[in-house]
Amino acid sequence: MASGTALVYDEEMTTHKLLWSDPICDIEVPERLSSSYEQLRSYHLVERCVHVPAREGSEEEILLVHSLEHLEVAKSTQTMNEEELKRVSENYDAFFFHPSTYSCARLAVGAALQLVDAVMSGKVRNGMALVRPPGHHSQRNAANGFCLFNNVAIAAEYAKLKYGLQRILIVDWDVHHGQGTQYIFEEDPSVLYFSWHRYEHQEFWPSLRESDYDAVGLGKGKGFNINLPWNKVGMGNSDYLAAFFHVLLPMAFEFDPELVIVSSGYDSGIGDPEGQMNATPEVFAHLTHFVMQLANGKLCVILEGGYHLKSLGESVCMTVKTLLGDPVPQITGEMAPCLSAVESIQNVRAAHKPYWKWLAYEGSFSSFEQMLLINGFIQKLKIIKINTKRFLELHMKNILFPVPPIKTATTGFEGSELFLPEHVQLVKEMDKTEIKALVSGFYADLVKEDKTLLSLGSMFVILDKILKKEVCNGIAASPTAALTAAVALRHSVRFGFQRVLCVFVGDMQMIPNTEDGVTFLFCFISGNLGFIFVLTKLLLLLKDAEGNDFFSAVLGFILPVAYSYQPNLTVIAVGPNRSLGISGISLLVALLQGLAESRIFAVIEDTEISLMQSVAKALVGASTPAFGIYVPPTQEKVNKIKALRDQFQQEWKMLQCSGKLSDFI
Repeated sequence: MASGTALVYDEEMTTHKLLWSDPICDIEVPERLSSSYEQLRSYHLVERCVHVPAREGSEEEILLVHSLEHLEVAKSTQTMNEEELKRVSENYDAFFFHPSTYSCARLAVGAALQLVDAVMSGKVRNGMALVRPPGHHSQRNAANGFCLFNNVAIAAEYAKLKYGLQRILIVDWDVHHGQGTQYIFEEDPSVLYFSWHRYEHQEFWPSLRESDYDAVGLGKGKGFNINLPWNKVGMGNSDYLAAFFHVLLPMAFEFDPELVIVSSGYDSGIGDPEGQMNATPEVFAHLTHFVMQLANGKLCVILEGGYHLKSLGESVCMTVKTLLGDPVPQITGEMAPCLSAVESIQNVRAAHKPYWKWLAYEGSFSSFEQMLLINGFIQKLKIIKINTKRFLELHMKNILFPVPPIKTATTGFEGSELFLPEHVQLVKEMDKTEIKALVSGFYADLVKEDKTLLSLGSMFVILDKILKKEVCNGIAASPTAALTAAVALRHSVRFGFQRVLCVFVGDMQMIPNTEDGVTFLFCFISGNLGFIFVLTKLLLLLKDAEGNDFFSAVLGFILPVAYSYQPNLTVIAVGPNRSLGISGISLLVALLQGLAESRIFAVIEDTEISLMQSVAKALVGASTPAFGIYVPPTQEKVNKIKALRDQFQQEWKMLQCSGKLSDFI
């Protein structure tokens, strides 16, 4: 299993710079690269990465995507004077040449290819390339939007050619539409391209009709081009997460890529003069965490835009920390997407319904645009001007936390040291006398049998280490997972953790009376999916979810509700007679690590070695196993989950992805 995170950087790429005054291009400065690298150094992240040297991309590699004419024009600029450079630059939209531009652009291409080689060869698990000039606007025969060569597109073609890949996912979270990447792959079903971008109904650059949601690809590539246009500025963390839950992730898991490449632009972050969005740096940790669960963890992040140096640097650091496996910071802000974001999400889902199995039974989609006109509804957007640099200095101090010295703990059982991952630390069980004293003092009403009582020793010692932040997460075996989870819930609340999420997987007896005076609301839908809301706890039961409805249940319901709830601890209880397989349980555990600063306690009733091993691997951050061939959920299952969404989207706003206008006003 590959491990480690590559970092590709070459200071030479800072020599590309603007030599004359141009109010459009003057934001693309060398400090974008150098200050990001210095920010990584200040967080001591550089020394934790595997250094991979950049190289110049060859002409043959550049010609995988670009025309010979385009290459020759770029080469010719190396010996030009300033006036000649200016004249050539004026042939393109928002681009400037410097005598070093060609060599820097070749370095940017080569850095991206070095990263692909490091990941695909197994030298590292994932990595990031800090490059200039960026690439995603560059087209086959033209520079465009600060971009000379399309680094990500060349990397994708290179990976297909050298490693025989048949499915590559490109995620473009830059605030501008990567129209160059779209043009290159719009007829190619082997590349799934996803872009969200500031659009404002075609008013924002590049102001193209084909940047809208209904540009789904051409010919055999229909359905493999996903545009999610933001028609208002001010989009925030919840809008970005909603786009992942209700559009990108379901499509990505169905596509099942062999490699993920991110066109990683941070002009979609707070304070950027181009994007004018409100997303804070930690959201990029969450987005990175989600795409790490695809392609067996093979992930290449390649820098695109980002023009507020502080916002850019902090966002780059959040991305790299997550690639390294650090716990994901708690997301901030109200977890409720705005109406304009929900409209865009619904439009994308409607446009792609003919092409994706997961959307097949979603029913008809109402026209938000028509409803808005009929109702005369105008959403007011608050634009608050702040000192972004000062805000981020305070914000990062609030969200960053010391990483516990141990990732995963367990008490183990006979022979467990032979199969558990090396980074799992075995801890000593609590003494029987201590267990009895603790249970008799606080949990006697729950625990009636001595056998059950003694089995709680593992839970108490591991959970205490999680609650004291000595370890990130832990795993324990128990003969009664539901009871152990109930005691764990009460114990964590007693410890001061007031927002606890519990997810039950499999067939187990529910324990409703975990705390005197707490009222439970039980909701079960034909035994397939149920959930319980408590004053201080949110419990979700994933009882009979199978492979074909796992993604609908988890991405369409559990994750949106959990992110709306924002727990500070997650408890996962796995019982017997589960229809969800080992890979599904492991993926669920991995996805939930985005919550509660990655604090998870997993209790498993079945001591099957392969299950314990797989969950332990997910907890230490190993790549999740492939889920297998995507089988769409049945109409019945889709209807049940949709009914749950409709019933609870007023309370849990992240569930909003479609519906009637009255649901949102």
